[in-house]
Amino acid sequence: MPAPDTALLLFLLSHVLLARAAFPLVDFDRMGKVGLAGDFAGFDFFSNSSLAFDPASSSLFSRSSDGSLSRIASTNSGGRINAACDLDGLAYFAGSFSSLADISSSNIASYDPSSNSFSSLSSTSPNGEILSLFCDQQGKKVWAGGSFTSPASAVAVWDPNAQSWNPPPFHGFSGAQSRVSSITTNSSETSIFFAGSFLTAFGSGSLNVTNNPNVPSSIGATPFSSSLVPVPLKDTDIQGSPSTDDAGFTNIQNIICPAGPDGPGNSWFSIDNGKPLINIRTFSFISAAGLRLGNTFQPNHGTTAFSITTIPDNTVRTLTYTDPATGQNQTCSDSCPLSTDSSILYQDFLFESTVSITGVQVKLSAFTGSGPGLHILQLLSSGAFASAVDGDNGQSCFAPNPSNTTRMGNWVAKVADTGIAGTTQTVLVSNVDVGTSPDSGPSFTWIPYVSAAGNYDIHILIPGCTDFQDCDSRTSVKVTVFPGENIAPSVTTISQQNTDDTSALLYSGPIVPSGPNFVTTITMTLADQPQGSGSGGQYEIVADRIELVLKSASFSNSSSTPGALQGLQRGFGFFEWPRGAATISSTLDASQILPNTSLTTLDGISTQLYTALGSTNVLNNVNITAVAYHPSGTIFLGGNFKLSSGSASGASHIVMYKNGALAALAGNGLDGAVSALLVDQNRLIVGGEFSDTAANTTSGRLRSIAAYEIEQNKWTALGAGISGRVTGLSSNNGLVQAVGSFSSVDGNDVSGIAVWNSNANTWTSSGGFIMGDMSFIANGTSQQWLAGNVVAYRKFGASGITMLQNGDDNGPRVDPVQVALSRQPVAANASTPNNRRAYNSRSAQITRQSLHQVFGRQSNAALPALPSASAPAVLAGVFWTNSTSSTEIAIFGGNFTHDMGSGIIVSGVLLYDLESNSTSGLTGPQVNGVVHTFLLDGNRLYVGGQFTIPDTNANGFAIYDLTKQQWDLDSLQPLQVSGSESVIVRSVTKSSSQPNKIVVAGTFAKAGSLTCEAVCVYDTSDSQWNAPGAGISGQVSAVAYAGSNQEYLVVGGSLAFENNKFTSVAEFNMANLTWTTLGSGSDLPGPVVALEVNDGNRSSIFVAGRASDGSNSFLSFWNGAKWSTLGSNFGSNTAVSQLTMVPLQDTHTAQGVIEPDRMLMISGALVDPSYGNASSVLFDGQTFFPYIVSTAQNGQAGSIFSLFHSFAKFSFAQHKFLATGIVILISIAISAGVVFLLALIGILWTLFSRRDDKVKYEPSEEEDDDSTQLRPSSLLEHINAATRTTILGTSPFSNYTAEKEEKSIRGDDHDPFGPDASNYLRAETPSEAVGGLLPEENSRMAHVRYDFVPDGEGELPLQAGTEVEILDDKDHAWWYARDLRTGREGIVPAAYLY
Repeated sequence: MPAPDTALLLFLLSHVLLARAAFPLVDFDRMGKVGLAGDFAGFDFFSNSSLAFDPASSSLFSRSSDGSLSRIASTNSGGRINAACDLDGLAYFAGSFSSLADISSSNIASYDPSSNSFSSLSSTSPNGEILSLFCDQQGKKVWAGGSFTSPASAVAVWDPNAQSWNPPPFHGFSGAQSRVSSITTNSSETSIFFAGSFLTAFGSGSLNVTNNPNVPSSIGATPFSSSLVPVPLKDTDIQGSPSTDDAGFTNIQNIICPAGPDGPGNSWFSIDNGKPLINIRTFSFISAAGLRLGNTFQPNHGTTAFSITTIPDNTVRTLTYTDPATGQNQTCSDSCPLSTDSSILYQDFLFESTVSITGVQVKLSAFTGSGPGLHILQLLSSGAFASAVDGDNGQSCFAPNPSNTTRMGNWVAKVADTGIAGTTQTVLVSNVDVGTSPDSGPSFTWIPYVSAAGNYDIHILIPGCTDFQDCDSRTSVKVTVFPGENIAPSVTTISQQNTDDTSALLYSGPIVPSGPNFVTTITMTLADQPQGSGSGGQYEIVADRIELVLKSASFSNSSSTPGALQGLQRGFGFFEWPRGAATISSTLDASQILPNTSLTTLDGISTQLYTALGSTNVLNNVNITAVAYHPSGTIFLGGNFKLSSGSASGASHIVMYKNGALAALAGNGLDGAVSALLVDQNRLIVGGEFSDTAANTTSGRLRSIAAYEIEQNKWTALGAGISGRVTGLSSNNGLVQAVGSFSSVDGNDVSGIAVWNSNANTWTSSGGFIMGDMSFIANGTSQQWLAGNVVAYRKFGASGITMLQNGDDNGPRVDPVQVALSRQPVAANASTPNNRRAYNSRSAQITRQSLHQVFGRQSNAALPALPSASAPAVLAGVFWTNSTSSTEIAIFGGNFTHDMGSGIIVSGVLLYDLESNSTSGLTGPQVNGVVHTFLLDGNRLYVGGQFTIPDTNANGFAIYDLTKQQWDLDSLQPLQVSGSESVIVRSVTKSSSQPNKIVVAGTFAKAGSLTCEAVCVYDTSDSQWNAPGAGISGQVSAVAYAGSNQEYLVVGGSLAFENNKFTSVAEFNMANLTWTTLGSGSDLPGPVVALEVNDGNRSSIFVAGRASDGSNSFLSFWNGAKWSTLGSNFGSNTAVSQLTMVPLQDTHTAQGVIEPDRMLMISGALVDPSYGNASSVLFDGQTFFPYIVSTAQNGQAGSIFSLFHSFAKFSFAQHKFLATGIVILISIAISAGVVFLLALIGILWTLFSRRDDKVKYEPSEEEDDDSTQLRPSSLLEHINAATRTTILGTSPFSNYTAEKEEKSIRGDDHDPFGPDASNYLRAETPSEAVGGLLPEENSRMAHVRYDFVPDGEGELPLQAGTEVEILDDKDHAWWYARDLRTGREGIVPAAYLY
């Protein structure tokens, strides 16, 4: 037999597994309106909570219309999801990942919501990060934009019908960062807009597209790779080992630039059966794009597979190549194939991107014949290059001449150690006196050899001053690029004061290849306004290397004469593609020079941007990340930029294009980068990482999100903004959603997603809770999509308050209250909402008294700490029906403040209209502290807690008149404590047996001058305090009532009596005013923090608390004679806040202590080793069912403080009735039988009366017959009553006679405004709303609108404001009901109920 602890653990584990399999269905509707309050930002039901997250991966969620979240999938670790869109029932998700939902997929995947399945989009999907998606509903295509080169540069198109990827009709983009960050459309969807970091060019004529004629052609290369100038390797260290001894094939140098065809002296062999390594070391850093390999086809030799490792990073590279057999792009890594087709001279293998290396190692891993060999081995540059050191400008293979330099002034070599063994860095430097003009100072010109025309990025490498120890003398230089004939030069000012090695972009655009008539030159001089003060009266300028990175190539097999390029206009970051352009011309290529005839009106955006951005070097960091189109035709562009000239000069990070020109927004834009734009009617919502306008006109109030009023040309703050970066914006149901990397919103702890209510002009709850760095949000067909690196999530989100209703088998229906509660304390000198300011000067944590302060004179056990209630937290709630407007209001209390806008801040108590979802506060001074409990008595709200109210003597207890909207404190004597302790009221209640007595319980010693410790009674009839009985002291944490009329008060806590008798639970008899302890002080291991009396049964009481030594928590049961411990396994850090009995929709197996139609709901911050953390657990007497889990704003486990409901009393009994159709059939059958019997009696009577022929017929007798006839309607009512008697066993209509029927329809007695079924609203009758046969129906609760005094037998008296249980509502005018207070049953007028 297992040890007791082990047996208990196995017992609980088995029951937890059972709990997961059979989720209890709580009948919330039987309790009326139900609210859940606590310290949480998100919650879910336990069956939905078992999810683990890897913060390094990107998790994908769907968001429903109510804001609730559902996790769908995650990427591989390190993956990222950036964009989504829906097309024809499928959702497409894209970013940078290799798998999604464990489906191997490169950067993009499709999702079918109907089957919850993912699919990859072929092996030829974009080979780099996708930043934007656009689902073209007209063309039925998916457009992808990002940073990739295949299947096209920066843009690719997915055809769902053909299941294939294709380049866009305009072939893609090049230049700058070759990135597309946004794809959008206009309102008419006639054009598609592309934005990002790329260059466009428009002009007439053509460039010289002649490539180097010495480069032999090969189908193993592409026009692009053929245009890359090989790195000169003549003077580098090249070793091939082990090498053959065969004559003519031993020298590895022969294959670098073979002088002839494959054969001796031009090829190299390894030893037979060898797997050689070929090492190429340059001893200085070079930029390389790939490798060119040509196989040897000599007898019995050839290579079939290889791999490449770069030096010094020792990385095995992934290579891209063209398969000569299929012409398709392929990738390989540790085993790349080399063709053995002798018609293929060489193959080009490119790295994924240009790399900076000092060498490569080539491993020949497979071969044909006796051993491997090669004919050609060349290291390909990124395009072209030129070094300031002449020795590094060797002549490249196939090149007619090497790169070259010219210089003016005195230039000397300077060498630095790179920190890499055997590697040095050599540059040229020139010293110039401070004050020298650029024309009089030194100059340096690079003349790179350019093999082919194309679009290039030109970079200048600037060595760091730290390695060269010359930081003090560094300054800035001016660099001029001459790219080609008829192309304007580019002038850029570059700082050389960088401490580490760096590079700067000088130019991005078309370059003319080197030829007899023109060569590209890059000239460097001293800047017009040099930076720094120099050293020793001199500046030092440094010349290193120039790199040309080929972005796209123009290629022709035949030579051509250079054409005249006229009217060249260059653009940046924006491109409009009219849908009709594809039918106009299929030769347009946006990566090359577009003809002027293809210019659209909106292409003026890009050309004006290019001019306004100034020098080309800014293109390194400039990016247009978002575009928004307003119906007026205005286009807004946001990103990371600053314009230095033109019509919008000075505009920062956001600009608009209006009336054919760029224009600045108010304040010259923003002071930080913009990531997202959203048009919301005549407002533009802007998200990013900023705090103010560029001109600092808003005092720093535009924190990462702002609204630009388009018509008024002004900025508006959205509350207190967001602390962090906003990455995405969306809108749904009139709400604006913002996602990003932030930790607070409007001063509240909010992470990942925030929601702005534009109509209410305030931040509100998101509906779901997520904690992490979110990358995007987008609207789908029927839901929203969002993704990010998530740490924690819950399906539902709310600021500590939500509403619950019956749902389906998956759980209750949840309606989170969309109110943002704040933790921020406001000014201590509080004023009223009428004066547009409230306050809360309390700290964010509920205070506790120490052991010796509170219990040193009473007992050795203090009350255990309640669950954490860090602000914002809701601890209590109540429902109130406003008799004036008939609207139902939920009132919340706790530790919070709420900004209602327009400077109105309420604290501690908040009123929430359940119909309009609007909020209001208590008029007058606000609660300064924490509200623990409420009692609603008519229109008077009794408030208990740990607080004061300015300008009043209220201390922990106050009364508010909801009708008069003012505090009612004039005659209220305050509660007091001894010494420096604080008054804490934890319970305010009243008994139905004494409706004028308000029982207040908690921690206090006096009420006014009356000694009244722990429990005190406030008499509403005379506004006086009274002590209940005598002799009790200590602290009370919980109160409940027992008895059929609540004549017994049961209190729990840490209590003592005059005879030094300590106890945790005591009972007060309200009839004879005596206290009785329940059990002895040692029966329970410690003080009680929560208790519940099971449906008023004195012999069924549940309590929870913690052992006096703090070692563990306990749950115990009182059966009327003794206490017994129930088998909970709660840990010592468990904190229980409430026990409450809840009704069930179904039943459970009877467990002795709890009836089958109910369960005990245990709430708080619960910890159990078998299921971890929970906020609510259901207990059926034997099994614990984890029910609700919650998470606080900081990502830690949350807690639930109370479940509250609108019905003060409700029945647990599950009444079952026959369906309406069955009742009707039975009634018809009975009626037919009665009618047949009456007819038979009539016939028999007639026969007997006529049996005597002496009887004569006299017409006058019929006329004089004044016998009373029973009206058919009354007869049917009696039949109906008889039917009810048969089915229900009672006679609800026994008093409903013909006389009453006649009276009810007489005109002289009828009140047209009296209560009847025509002019009063009443609760819906299910039998009216549903036709046909119904399943068995349950009883339900209803409120009494008016008093009703019976005037006949069987009728039930009603009292306005009470609740009754409806047992039968089939009749239109009269219902059968039970008074829960008395248990009596009878018929009542339906119009009197609602």
